[in-house]
Amino acid sequence: MTNALFAFAWLLALQSPTYDAVIKGGTVCDGTGGAPRRADVGIRGDRIVAVGDLPTATAKVVIDAKGLVVAPGFVNMLSWSTESLLADGRSQGEIRQGITTQIFGEGWSMGPLNDVMKKRVAKDEGDIKYDVTWTTLAEYLQLLENRGVSQNVASFIGATTLREYTIGLEDKKATPEQLDRMRDLVRQEMEAGALGIGSSLIYPPAFYASTEELIELCKVAAKYQGKYISHMRSEGNRLLEAVDELIRISREGGLPAEIYHLKAAGEANWPKMDQVIAKVEAARREGLRITADMYTYTAGSTGLDASMPPWTQDGGYDALFARLRDPEARKKIAAAVRTPSDDWENLYLAAGSPDRILLVEFKSEALKPLTGKTLAAVAKMRGKDPVETLMDLVLEDQSRVGTVYFMISEDNIAKQIRLPWVSFGSDAASMAPEGVFMKSSTHPRAYGNFARLLGKYVRDDKVIPIEDAVRRLSSLPATNLGLDHRGFLQEGMFADVVVFDPATIADRATFDKPHQYAVGMKHVFVNGVQVLKDGEHTGAKPGRALRGPGATTK
Repeated sequence: MTNALFAFAWLLALQSPTYDAVIKGGTVCDGTGGAPRRADVGIRGDRIVAVGDLPTATAKVVIDAKGLVVAPGFVNMLSWSTESLLADGRSQGEIRQGITTQIFGEGWSMGPLNDVMKKRVAKDEGDIKYDVTWTTLAEYLQLLENRGVSQNVASFIGATTLREYTIGLEDKKATPEQLDRMRDLVRQEMEAGALGIGSSLIYPPAFYASTEELIELCKVAAKYQGKYISHMRSEGNRLLEAVDELIRISREGGLPAEIYHLKAAGEANWPKMDQVIAKVEAARREGLRITADMYTYTAGSTGLDASMPPWTQDGGYDALFARLRDPEARKKIAAAVRTPSDDWENLYLAAGSPDRILLVEFKSEALKPLTGKTLAAVAKMRGKDPVETLMDLVLEDQSRVGTVYFMISEDNIAKQIRLPWVSFGSDAASMAPEGVFMKSSTHPRAYGNFARLLGKYVRDDKVIPIEDAVRRLSSLPATNLGLDHRGFLQEGMFADVVVFDPATIADRATFDKPHQYAVGMKHVFVNGVQVLKDGEHTGAKPGRALRGPGATTK
């Protein structure tokens, strides 16, 4: 080649840069909340390397995004895919909504585990079976990456897990030695990449922990830029007091705090949401970094055992089952379920009626035919009182019995969506309408939470503009968590990128038929690898175990 030809080829290469993928002609919402703009996006390796006008760019993969929105990958702030990813690392239900990062650790985390806890985990397994081959939380996350997952994963350390590890399942105050042991565990996991402390304080044994115990754990996490995130001690009758506790933990623990799945549970408590918002915003003005996340449905989901007082599980599930077999204990439990109280979170009363309590997951094959029926319907079938029936079902199934409770105000959902400091979490596992996942029902949020925001609340109801929705799905949670180079569609960021049709994106899952994929998500890239192409999974599993900003070990 002559010098002139070589120079011409070199000049042509400069003018026609080559990428691994180029997304052309889309409407870019970059995660900042700024106005959408038309731009091309160039990806090379695992990074975004160009955002702008790239008319001469060439690439192995070229996507025509005309009429589509191009955005940073979404972050699920509250995922329960800890077991489902062991069954299917493709995470179909979430990838098809644009989720590129899942966050675990609401109270319970997959480590640290001791031998007693490992045996208990194996005993309590439901439809999904797996071997517990890890001990620490960091080892579990690395296991997911090594096995192959389609999304990035990260986790908080469960305060419940720490308590079980050191104290057990009993209602006991931590001794100074036990508290020191919990601090050591927090230190080890934070150095290995955990995000902070997660609590779920309505459930035993977490319910037994004092505010002071939680503050001490948070003080250690704070040294590693950790956060505190909590299913608060009450979302109902003592909601306002629970917010005060979370703010106190943030202040005295010296770290940011987030309210998990913000809600006012039970119709009598719906008017409290304005006071909750006022408390959070006053704390934010004070300089405390208080945020929240939410799901976009009027029903929550947890165990049927959450309809019984926490003292019933002093000693764990075996102790609960023994109490349910004892006639005198049953009378005491039934009376507590029927009696309004501020001492614990009574979800049976919060729902308002057994007609508003939907049974979705049983462990026992004999009880699975009851899946999808209300507690009222099952009680009628059996000719028994609903409270007696709920106790019977938990005892017969030898499990918590997965349950949906209708107890949330639609008006409050819209009000919360308008709050600039609220992000989003499914509070569910990522599933697929196939295989092991079809053995039980679920809450539709497992398939539709994020698509529902963009379809119903952004496009149809116009509660917030699309650029703010994208910010709240991407950069807000990524920034709150301190995720390295994620959450924005900008040069130098990791190439977690989604492309969706704003005119068609929508949830399809319903409470009657929850196993249905959302629609409208066209393409998804995770760490530069295309995982969703033309709405279908490619089979790629490029997800990584992400580490918190205070991690010190490799």
